[in-house]
Amino acid sequence: MAVSVIYAVIMLQGAPSGSSNKEYELVKSDYVLMILQCVVGMVVIFIPYRVEKIYGIDIPDLMEIIYFIFLFCAIYLGEVQNFYYKIPYWDMILHGFSAGMLSALGFLIVDFISRSERNKVQLSPFFVSLFAFCFATTCGVLWEVYEYLADHILQTNMQKFMTAEGVILSGHEALSDTMQDIMVNLAGTLIVVAIGYLHQKRQEKIQSRLL
Repeated sequence: MAVSVIYAVIMLQGAPSGSSNKEYELVKSDYVLMILQCVVGMVVIFIPYRVEKIYGIDIPDLMEIIYFIFLFCAIYLGEVQNFYYKIPYWDMILHGFSAGMLSALGFLIVDFISRSERNKVQLSPFFVSLFAFCFATTCGVLWEVYEYLADHILQTNMQKFMTAEGVILSGHEALSDTMQDIMVNLAGTLIVVAIGYLHQKRQEKIQSRLL
């Protein structure tokens, strides 16, 4: 990602302004977005390490690997290699993927809290699942806010309110990308939360039999 930032800064100097008339040609706003995403990526890639070090949470290796793969697919492949335009439904796939990942993280957070020596409360599977759902949904909404602010401040097109040819969308079409992202987030979250809820109910039954 650091190399991609250097590449984007160099290409930004000679890139055309406005919108592109050629397929897959990148303009200045595209390179600005690429730089922004790569810088953000270089910051958030260290979040698992900082969380483990500061709070003592043991994040499973598999979840960390999935997290790194997601960042690679979203930032390097999506922005640098332009997969968002080259691969159909790439954005929707990543939103569904991230929703599942964040839901699993929500379960992990509650599990950490419940295992704390200071916490003596036994949380029900429904409450744990509700927290995971709310956590993942909130993260998805915050991402859409981030996209809106980036588009407003840096004149990028993260929310796809403008076509590749530079046509500004309006009305229902202008909201299409944002609402699709939110709905995909909800669908992915519901699937993972439902699986997590059924797993916890099964574990609860097993523990009650042992007792």
